[in-house]
Amino acid sequence: MIPYGRQEITQSDIDAVVAVLQSDYLTQGPAVPNFEKTVTAHVGVKHGLAVNSATSALHIACLALGLGPGDYLWTSPITFVASANCGLYCGAQVDFVDIDPHSYNICPRSLERKLAIAKKEGKLPKVLVAVHFCGQPCDMESIYILGQKYGFKIIEDASHAIGGRYKGELIGNCRYSDIAVFSFHPVKIITTAEGGMALTNNDFLAAEMTLLRSHGITRNPLEMTHATDGPWYYQQIGLGFNYRMTDIQAALGISQMQRLDAYVWRRHELAKRYDTLFADLPITTPWQHPDSYSGLHLYVIRLRLNEIKKTHRQVFEQLRELGVGVNLHYIPVHIQPYYERLGFKLGDFPEAEKYYAEAISLPMFQALTEEQQYVVFDALKTTLL
Repeated sequence: MIPYGRQEITQSDIDAVVAVLQSDYLTQGPAVPNFEKTVTAHVGVKHGLAVNSATSALHIACLALGLGPGDYLWTSPITFVASANCGLYCGAQVDFVDIDPHSYNICPRSLERKLAIAKKEGKLPKVLVAVHFCGQPCDMESIYILGQKYGFKIIEDASHAIGGRYKGELIGNCRYSDIAVFSFHPVKIITTAEGGMALTNNDFLAAEMTLLRSHGITRNPLEMTHATDGPWYYQQIGLGFNYRMTDIQAALGISQMQRLDAYVWRRHELAKRYDTLFADLPITTPWQHPDSYSGLHLYVIRLRLNEIKKTHRQVFEQLRELGVGVNLHYIPVHIQPYYERLGFKLGDFPEAEKYYAEAISLPMFQALTEEQQYVVFDALKTTLL
């Protein structure tokens, strides 16, 4: 079975991890700050806080922005549930903005209409989580302008997007956002096994997230309420969490970062070959906005079901039977049972629901071979024609 995604681990990755295992620090050592410096220097942002998952990064980002009970967080319905759950963790209410039918990201026009209504009702969001789905960035300039007009803070959920670009600049530099978040899960572009990072240019937000990441504890005398008792001393000055990344993970991340640009280039090479192979099939291939350079975490096709004599499920199941490990990203968050209990229902976000009825994620990972791509093509052709 050809998987839809998988990590690539090289000997240099193994050597980096072994070096940490043989060192004095498995956690809270030098590798984590070195990884943070590697990522921040690459994308051109001031601060990076490595954590144990992108979900944790989203959580501390929301808390640092002051999200809490009585507030609203808005995000896309086409995302992993963590992009919405982070608001609920803070006691806030969550709502969604329908997607653009081409990019599958938050539609700025839908966002603007919803904001105008929310202003009249006194229900404007405090935080918007803009999800760069598949690695393609949202229309961040438009979202930023709306944020300035309506007063909401912006988190870029760039879990799919490290190595991508928006308007010629690397995603993660926070030019149009308060905080950006990366994921380093094994199926992402680079991996730390599990892990994430929150990035910001704001010194206050960075300090807040640093405390939240590790129990609310500080060893900095300037942050303490009174003089220290000695060199052993620390103070808990807030309520935080154990969201730290280990040095083992960070060492893997540093090693993987050396190949980031090559990985993204390779994914674009694979996508171009897919585009050519699939040109005559009854599917819609991914659209690339001219202002963006996608990280291409995922390669999602949409079935033109009116031209196919099979259902969405039949196509999906037959592809798996033919050895292609397809997946579906994502079930719209608002139709998950938990969110239905919060009042959402089928029909609330039509573009997201139409996307879900047609979408299939095909194998996309840097080690995918040309021969495997032809297996995918033959399976699609057999299934659809």
